[in-house]
Formats: sequence, C-alpha cells, structure tokens
Amino acid sequence: MSPPELEYLDGIQNGPRLSVTTPLDQVEAAAQLTDVLVLEFEAFRDGRGFSLGAILRERGFTGRLIAAGKILPDQARHLRRSGFDAVELNPGADRTTWERMDHAFDAAYQAAIDPVPTIWQRRAAARTALPPKPDGDLHALAARLNEQVAGQGAEAILKAALDPALGLKTAAISSFGAEAAALLHLISEEKPDLPVVFLETGQHFFQTLQYRSQLTASLGLTDVRLVTPDAQEKADLDARDDLWKTDADACCDLRKTRPLARATVGFTALITGRKRHQASTRATLKPFEVLDGVLRVNPLADWSAEDVEEHLVAHALPRHPLVEQGYLSIGCHTCTRPVQEGEDARAGRWSGLDKTECGIHVERRERIAA
Repeated sequence: MSPPELEYLDGIQNGPRLSVTTPLDQVEAAAQLTDVLVLEFEAFRDGRGFSLGAILRERGFTGRLIAAGKILPDQARHLRRSGFDAVELNPGADRTTWERMDHAFDAAYQAAIDPVPTIWQRRAAARTALPPKPDGDLHALAARLNEQVAGQGAEAILKAALDPALGLKTAAISSFGAEAAALLHLISEEKPDLPVVFLETGQHFFQTLQYRSQLTASLGLTDVRLVTPDAQEKADLDARDDLWKTDADACCDLRKTRPLARATVGFTALITGRKRHQASTRATLKPFEVLDGVLRVNPLADWSAEDVEEHLVAHALPRHPLVEQGYLSIGCHTCTRPVQEGEDARAGRWSGLDKTECGIHVERRERIAA
C-alpha cells in the first residue's frame, strides 16, 4: 500500500507558519488549533522538520501538513514518509524534478509514518513465498540428509550440502576465530568460491582482522563478505559503543543477529563451524537442522577439540594469534577473555553473564520469548 502523493503548491500558502526550530510543545499546541500547518525549513541540512512531521502524525494530527522554505527535490520522499501532504514550491522550482525524485526509489529501509513495508519485511515475505524445496519442506530434507551422512565424516557432510541436485543457495558463516581454519580449509578444498559471511561487528580484536586476511589469502577463498551493523541502527542504539556493558543481548542483536539476517536473505542453506563439545546448548547438534526456515549445515558437529587440533596440524593451517595467549573461543574484544586452566573453552565468552550464545544460532521465536 502506497501513501498519498505529495502535492506541489505554487505561492505562499494560508495557515499558521512555524519554523522547524520551534519547540515541539509549541508546535503541538498550534496543531490543535488548525487544520492546516506550514512548517518552514531554515536550512537544507536541518532534519527537525521531518521529526516534527512524524511526531505530529504519531500523536494524532490529521490536518494538512505543508513543508516550506529551504528544502530540496531529493528530500521529497523523506517529506512524504514523514507525514507531509504537500510542498510549497520555491520560485523557479521544477515540479517535474520533484516528482521524479519522490519516486526515484520504491523500497524503504526503515519504518516510517507511511504504510510502505520496509525492505526487510519485503524480503521476509519473499523468503516465505519461495517455492517448496526438493523432497518437500526443509525439515524432511534435513532428516533425509542426516540419514544419508550417518557415520560419515565432515567432507561427506559438506559434499552432501553442496550437491547441485538439491537446488540450494548456500553460504558459510565464519567468525575467523580460534577453530575457524578447520572448516574454512574443508570449504576451500570443496568450493573456494562459496560465499563466506564474516560479521564485522566493529569490536573485533585487531588480531582477528589480521587473521581473517591471512587465512582468506592462504586458503584461496574468493568470496568472503564483510557484513557490518546498520549505521542508523547503531547511531540510534549504541552511539557511544558501550551497549555491551548494559545489555549484551541487545548488543549482539545489533551487531550480529540483524546484520546476518539481512546479509543472508535469499540463501536457503548456511554452513557453520559449530560443534557439540562447545556448549550445552549444542550438545544435540546434528549435521543438518532447520533454523528460522533455513537449512543449517554443521559438518564438524561431532568433532572434538582434539579432532580440530589434528586437522590444523595435518594441513599446517595458520593459527589465530590469540590462541597462544589463552583465548580458546574468540568473539568481540569487549566480551572475550582468556580461558583459565581447567575452564571450558567457551568460558571466556560473556564471562560472568548468564549467556552462552550471541543469537545467530538461536531460533528467532526463542529470542523473542527471551
């Protein structure tokens, strides 16, 4: 559903005129006494007018809202989405340019006053509308593949997942952490151009970023994708980069869960390096499972820490430089510490918190319930 079209008006319009620098309480008071309100922008870069329009609409103003002053055609769409009905054109303004710029884009990244679905909602709907997978739904496919690879090794699991006959669009997720080289080596041997998603949270150890570059080059991986948090979401939720101190779950959601969801839209299978020995939440991990409507592939599910070490040694794979300093599971520097002797390998993650997962491997409905 599309919002009403913007009207483009010539000449000075009747009705109360307020600068967008006017305090909100005064703007609201004026809006209660009129059916037409003109908000005058005093600078092209001043976003207060958009905020005032949106707030007035959110709080029930149903009158006619007109934008005037120093505004540009490329702001037309923002005005419309913020609740404005019309624009008071400046002398000599080209109406055609305004109309063209208003409709230059047909997708929205953020929700606004208008009813247009965001691009994420559209993608979710598109994913839901995907045609049925071979062998029926993904749960049936996962069950069949688990039976097919029973008793076989990681290479067989990976080959099964990448079988072109399945018609899956597959990517891998990697933290480029302490044990990442094992899975990435197997992928490089089978399909070096497989997309590999790395969540660049902005809070990784510098050594992790160096290791990512080193390992990518040494293994010949050709499609490592760096995925960052949405800039506006970060500005809104964690402008000071200290959200991890007060709400670690929210920080992980902002920097990992949301970016991964956006980056993997369209993929029907994701390969991970998870293993049963890593945490109690992974104790029943199977080679193939379904999570949030996507097939998750875990080739190393039954590998122990010793298995990983043997593979790294056998293939002379580069090590993450922090491992020798006691970091056996490596995430963001804000929430990772070295593991003490006798501790579980993941004890250094979110130490002191009742938290064992960042959220990217948890069913969405479980995150909502939590």
